Amino acid sequence: MPTPLPLEELVTLPITMGLTVSPDGEHVAYYDNRSGRMELCSLHLRTRERRQHTSGQAPATPRSAPVWSADSRALFLAWDHDGNERTALHVLTLDTGEVRALHHQPGSMDFPVHAHPDGTRLLVNSTRGGQMNVWQYDLTRSGEDAWTPLTTQPNSTQAVAYSPDGRRISLNTNESPDLRNMDGYVMNADGTGMRRVLHVQEGSRESVGHWHPDGTHLTAASDAAGHGRAGLLDLTSGEVKWFTPEGGPEETPGRISPDGQWLSVTRNADSTLTPLLYSLDTAAPRALHLPPGLCSGTQYALGQQLLVGHSTTTTRADVLLYDLTTDTTGTLIPAEYGSLNPGQFTPGQYIHYPSPSAHDPQVQVPAILYTPAGLDPAVRHPALVQAHGGPTAQFFRTFDDEVQYLVSLGYTVICPNVRGSTGYGTPWRDANLRDWGGRDLQDIAAAASYLATLPHVDPARIGLYGGSYGGYLSYLAPVKHPDLFKVAIPIVGITDLHQLHADNSRDIPQLAYYFRTMMGHPDEHAGLWRDRSAITHAANLKAHLLILHGTNDPRCPINQARSFRDALNATGKHEGQDYEYVEFDDQGHGTADPAARIRTTGLIADYLARHL
Repeated sequence: MPTPLPLEELVTLPITMGLTVSPDGEHVAYYDNRSGRMELCSLHLRTRERRQHTSGQAPATPRSAPVWSADSRALFLAWDHDGNERTALHVLTLDTGEVRALHHQPGSMDFPVHAHPDGTRLLVNSTRGGQMNVWQYDLTRSGEDAWTPLTTQPNSTQAVAYSPDGRRISLNTNESPDLRNMDGYVMNADGTGMRRVLHVQEGSRESVGHWHPDGTHLTAASDAAGHGRAGLLDLTSGEVKWFTPEGGPEETPGRISPDGQWLSVTRNADSTLTPLLYSLDTAAPRALHLPPGLCSGTQYALGQQLLVGHSTTTTRADVLLYDLTTDTTGTLIPAEYGSLNPGQFTPGQYIHYPSPSAHDPQVQVPAILYTPAGLDPAVRHPALVQAHGGPTAQFFRTFDDEVQYLVSLGYTVICPNVRGSTGYGTPWRDANLRDWGGRDLQDIAAAASYLATLPHVDPARIGLYGGSYGGYLSYLAPVKHPDLFKVAIPIVGITDLHQLHADNSRDIPQLAYYFRTMMGHPDEHAGLWRDRSAITHAANLKAHLLILHGTNDPRCPINQARSFRDALNATGKHEGQDYEYVEFDDQGHGTADPAARIRTTGLIADYLARHL
């Protein structure tokens, strides 16, 4: 049998998140938990001096990256309380270390976006008016007077950045009756003169991003060609120079270099992310000489360098600095392993498995498969399907400490990028529109069937787990396919689509809007919504469940778990006998807190040892 990894040491290894390079290119701000909890830190890129700026004030799970002031002397932050996502603005002055709360309307979600070049204003995406819209915070004022709404759109609207001269703002929204549509806009910094500048076709998703230093061009993205494309929009002519070829690969634009010569792009292919640069003059791509693996978070620093995060399925994330003048790479923040040897980790194998149906007989689902080493070949062993959140998200070939721990306990784990996932083109991403719990659930069931064909897997001992949308599928699969899974572990999951929409409409309206773009209107498609809600089919449950949920979760509120528990009890099921139920009073929609993660992963491992 494999040797179990030490859970506490594995989960408490330091992680770094939210890296953001300062406007002067000299510093990077980020959160890390080297102290045992998340704290806000910064690193001087030349001297490598690290400073920790908070001592207990930062949230256990930061919901957004820090935003630098234009003069690189302060940081704007969005913090919530115990995972409730009611994020409030704070400002940290680096010279003094003072952390000051800015005015907050209770119940709203405020996210800093970009600091105005003159230092007096802050661009904020906020729900303080109801739907997510663009606001401006006047740093020279206090209280309610500091806030000015710049947009009042009925659909989710989010700003990206001020122009270099501070006179305009780039933003993205939808003014079409087709809720799947999204377009790019520009408006004056006072909120006037909003006009659409990027629209390829009705129903596609276009967006504008960051500004060229000349103030007349913006980065542009579109999925109208059937995959993500990156380009440069000329605001004078309205023309877009597309860099990504038609037909693929899938690419997302990043930022333009300070000298205006290069556009950074992230290429998403086969569950990996690879950064590259496009020359703005010739449109020629420039590959970067980086080690194989998953690279993300590319940002310009120190003039001619790029900051890049890098990991693999067996190596934790390093933060690298790539020198564009020499094409060489150095390690800025190395990953730590404590007493663990990376050789102890199990590599993820990138595979495809069949998910045939009468309508789609040739479907092959991409997935990452982790097979424990050292299994007794004469014995059949348990296996797990992990469902990802989103649904417009995906599994990458990156390090996952929870998967590594479960594999070290002897469980084969498959992580499928089912239909509805990103990274495989628009048709694949949109394959579960108005079909949640349809093709995606078929692919989850097919993953279990694939595991059952492996010679070392016991077909009678296959489990399913996942968080958020993965929790939705972990509820739905055992009641739609009651004989397929022995156990299921839904984590902060969804059981009642109508109730979720009602709660999101009140508390997180941008999510309710996203929900309608995916599943239509709850009244017009009421029958579909009921059929694709696990609570409707609770009486079909045969698998044993472990239900995990945070009481502070505003995305998938605790009533989703409690209602399903009540429905199980109404069918004659008994807690402790047919299912187990755990609420976390100090958590919301997931957590990065090491102590909480140890507790949750330990509960899962103990449950699987007893029931799978």
